[in-house]
Amino acid sequence: MSTNTLNSPARALSQPRAVERLVAGQATRDGAGVKLTRVLTQNLQRRLDPFLMLDAFGSDQADDYIAGFPDHPHRGFETVTYMLEGRMRHRDSAGHEGLLGNGGVQWMTAGRGVIHSELPEQEEGRMEGFQLWLNLPARDKMREPWYRDIQSQEIPEFRTEAGVNVRVIAGQSHGVVGAVQREHTEPLYLDIHLPAGARFEQALPEAHNAFVYVYRGALRFESGCTVPQQRMAIFANQVGSDGVRLQAGDEPTRVILIAGQPLGEPIAQYGPFVMNNEAELVQAVRDFQAGRFAG
Repeated sequence: MSTNTLNSPARALSQPRAVERLVAGQATRDGAGVKLTRVLTQNLQRRLDPFLMLDAFGSDQADDYIAGFPDHPHRGFETVTYMLEGRMRHRDSAGHEGLLGNGGVQWMTAGRGVIHSELPEQEEGRMEGFQLWLNLPARDKMREPWYRDIQSQEIPEFRTEAGVNVRVIAGQSHGVVGAVQREHTEPLYLDIHLPAGARFEQALPEAHNAFVYVYRGALRFESGCTVPQQRMAIFANQVGSDGVRLQAGDEPTRVILIAGQPLGEPIAQYGPFVMNNEAELVQAVRDFQAGRFAG
């Protein structure tokens, strides 16, 4: 995908959101022992509705990732895996298979149920990226599973006059439509690369929940708040706000900016199943045990 340069700046924000709080995330292991940081944890699900989880992973040590994520089930939400560096093979019980490589995205809608695996196709080198869990509205939780492998060159990109490079994974930014759109949750998912000291503004609906995760460098805000590397900043929901304003510190900075329309529905989670109530969770477990997931 070639990168287009925006020749005219977007309308400046009149009331950018403030940073509500910073989150460090929790070091953990998942799958068959993959080392990662759980940034968006279960206690933040209602605050950051419709997002359920964000994991950040990155290591040069094969022992931290080589075991991968063998067969495991999901129901009731979507998984979005963004690979900055590395190779991961995906297979699922609905018959889908794909290879996720540098800069690629794997977008899977588990719907009524799917069993899948994510296993590295490398024995050395760096593996780095993110996995985001996006909730489904109650009406779609039992839909047919869906899957799409998005190669790096398929992700639209643009560059601002300030030299900020933006990859639009979902939603739209500055008139550039992303690789994926969703009607109910309206997710925005941007990978933003800012030169030292550069500024970037993104318009957002007032009602959307939003956060940013810094994976290189640091962000600084006019309030004096600094967001260092490996920290998430949750943006306040302010009446009259029209977006977020990001500014890199004294070194080049890379972040992912994520926002979406809250569903405002009950959230009931039991491990890899996310439904609206306990009875639906019980049914999910029974269906999985009885082999009624896709496949």
